[in-house]
Amino acid sequence: MAYYSNEDLQKLGFRYLGDNVRLSTKASIYGADRIEIGANSRIDDFCVISAGAGGVYIGRNVHVAVMCSIIGAGRIDIGDFCNLSSRVSIYSSSDDYSGEYMTNPTVPDKYTNVNHGHVMLQRHVIVGSGSVILPDLTIGECSAIGALSLVKNSLAPYGVYAGSPLRQIKARSKKLLYLEMEFLNGSTQGV
Repeated sequence: MAYYSNEDLQKLGFRYLGDNVRLSTKASIYGADRIEIGANSRIDDFCVISAGAGGVYIGRNVHVAVMCSIIGAGRIDIGDFCNLSSRVSIYSSSDDYSGEYMTNPTVPDKYTNVNHGHVMLQRHVIVGSGSVILPDLTIGECSAIGALSLVKNSLAPYGVYAGSPLRQIKARSKKLLYLEMEFLNGSTQGV
């Protein structure tokens, strides 16, 4: 995988870039001036990040795997140490499917009824391959979302969730918070 050099990353015009950001040269970035990426984060091939007016914030040590989409006019926050598996889609905007309005961006706004809402993934969230996250919700700290899941409501912290409709399978261990502390303090014992 080929990554942009630090110099080339700066030329893209991001609002903020932390140290050691790795962005694939095959990723598509729209609205870079509304995108922040924290230190040691990695965005892989064929990802699309399109920041609307709300912007996109990606924390430190975040991995966005191949073919993910992070799109919409509302704000999207992806907390520290989150992991998006391949083909995850996060939308902060959604068309009205009722038939009362027209849909798609080729139609003037007065004929549509697009919902825009803040999407927040708190730290240590992991999202399985092929999952879809819709606007106006928060996924609580340390939650895990199974592959091919549809997330359309906020989720409590420390849960393991899966399916469509989404349901909680079990609780997730808090041990990763201790591992984070060790990692940030530079310790390798016990890891």
